This record gives sequence, C-alpha cells and structure tokens, in this order.
Amino acid sequence: MRVHVTEIKDGDKLANDAFNSYGLHVLSKGTTLFAKEISVLFQHQIDYVDIETRQADAPLNRTIESGLSPKWLPTVEPIYQEVILGCEQLFLNALQNGVIAEDDVSATFQPLVDNFKMERDVVSMLLLLNTKDDYTYQHSVQVGMLSYYLSSWLGYDEEESVKIGQAGFLHDIGKCRITDDILNKPDRLTPEEFELIKRHTIDGHQIIQASFGKDSLAAIVALEHHERMDGSGYPYEITGDEMHPVSKIVAVADVYSAMISSRVYQQKRDLLYVLRELYRMSFSELDPTTTHTFIRHMIPNFIGKKVELHSGEVGTIIMTHPSEFFRPLVQIDEHFIDLSLDHSFEVKQVYM
Repeated sequence: MRVHVTEIKDGDKLANDAFNSYGLHVLSKGTTLFAKEISVLFQHQIDYVDIETRQADAPLNRTIESGLSPKWLPTVEPIYQEVILGCEQLFLNALQNGVIAEDDVSATFQPLVDNFKMERDVVSMLLLLNTKDDYTYQHSVQVGMLSYYLSSWLGYDEEESVKIGQAGFLHDIGKCRITDDILNKPDRLTPEEFELIKRHTIDGHQIIQASFGKDSLAAIVALEHHERMDGSGYPYEITGDEMHPVSKIVAVADVYSAMISSRVYQQKRDLLYVLRELYRMSFSELDPTTTHTFIRHMIPNFIGKKVELHSGEVGTIIMTHPSEFFRPLVQIDEHFIDLSLDHSFEVKQVYM
C-alpha cells in the first residue's frame, strides 16, 4: 500500500526500495521503519513510499498520533483509581503495623503492568489520569509505572522491570509517618519541616527492611532515591558511584512525576520544560545515561501533537530526532521545518 511519509507508523515495512528524486537509493525493501528511518525519508524529501500491508491486530505496530482515544479512559481509569486506593491502604498498614505484605504489593501493582505495559503514549496517559487529589498516592503509582517503563528501556527483562517498578511504587512509603498538614502544606516548608520530610527516606528503608528483609531492593531505593550524582542529595549525600543503579532509575521517574503533577503548592509545568529541566539535571544531579534514555523514549510521544513555535506559528510535530531531543520536524500547513537543521526556530510549547 502506498502512503505519505507522515502516515507511516512505527514498525511499518517497506514493500519496495525507496529512491530520492536524484535516483539515489535511500532505504531497501523490507526495512522496518521507525523514527530514524522516517527521518531519513524526510531528509531526502521523499513524499510517498510503498509499505507492506499492516496487520490490523498487531498491537506493537500501533501509534497514537493525537493523544489518547476517549474510549481508552473508561477502561483504564478505574484500574488506575483502584491502584491508588490500594497504595493508600499500603501506607495505612505501614503506619499502623510498621510493615507491609509483599503479596499485597504485588496484587496492587500488577494490574498496572497488565493493563498499561502496551500503552506507548506514556506522556498523554499520565497527564490525562493525573488529578490534584491524593498527590502522595498518585505520585507513588506514577513513579512505579515510570520506573517499570524506564527499566525496560534500559534493557532489563520483564521480571526485573516489574521488581524495579514495585520499588518505585514503594519509594515514598516512609511518608506514611508524616502528617498531612506538612505533606500538603501550600507554603514553603520551614527548615524543621523539611528535616521531617527528609526522614521519609530513612523511615521507608526501615519499613521495607522489616517487611522484606535487609537486602531488599525496594529498601535500598527508598533510602537512596533523593541522593544525587554530585552528592547534593539526601539523606547521606552519597555520590553516583555509591548509588544503586535502580536508585538512579527511580530518581529520574520521581523528579519527572513530581514536576508534571498538579500539587497544592505549584502549578503543573509545561511538559517540554520538564524534559528540558531533566536534561539540565543530567549533567550534575541525575545519571546521564538513565536520564537521556528516559527523554529519548518520551520525546517520540510528542509526534502528532500540536506545537507553538517562538515565531508564533502553530504546527504539528511529525518526527522527533534521537539526539536533538527538543528540535523536531514540524509541519505548518503544507511545508515542513526541521528544527534540528534550522536553528532560527524553537519550540515554545507543546499542546497535549
């Protein structure tokens, strides 16, 4: 079937060789098309290609070009809310009993894995589900989900990724011992209150060790997820060389979730600003390999989204680049602007 390059979906295969207008061979028949290959087609100004017939029932080949379908929410939102309630119960158990049951953690977290792991548009998914209510529990659920995704992107197998996701899910369990008036305080925390907040890493470490044993991965993550590569974190100001690799994963997920969330004391930040801030932090506070992997996999979810440039022009993101994270290919009316080549243009805002 013949399609315009803007209609290519990840995983499509070329049915014939692709040549540019000068007769130069660009891509071979049978090439599987992803972001890199589609970008090559754009660079050679190839408008149409022949692709093999798509398998309508192949879930791995689907893309979401303009946000999530309204049909998606009624299915997954109840699951998401149920997991939030389960998270709240885990916090309550930890506060009352000082321990949590490993079976309860698995039973609460696994529905996320079973129902969300094929959902590629993580950006829209979290933004649509995010509300101002129950921040602490929502944050825990989101960090668990993001840690699961990020670990798989880094090459961990499914079993390992689930364990890492669970560690992310439990990273803030120590906050069960902090009163709501401090957790949800709309004003700046006093130095004394901030010291209480910092205690949640140590308290979480103790709770999980008492529940799962002293060598528990989740316990290590609870203790280290606020440590930073340059030693500027807490509770012990260790450096990246001393941090567990999984703590570095959860740290990235934790910062991202906190920055996109609607909290009582801050406005939800523009998503592109958040990713740029993560990129900035990757040169000092966050592990660069982990952070860049996260950004590289999140940025393609902007494809199909409306974008405003600093020039005031509004277009659609057609393609993202694997290295020029914040300089996509944008279509405005009938023409295309490759921001990775033309630096006179810059993205101002992405509309999700």
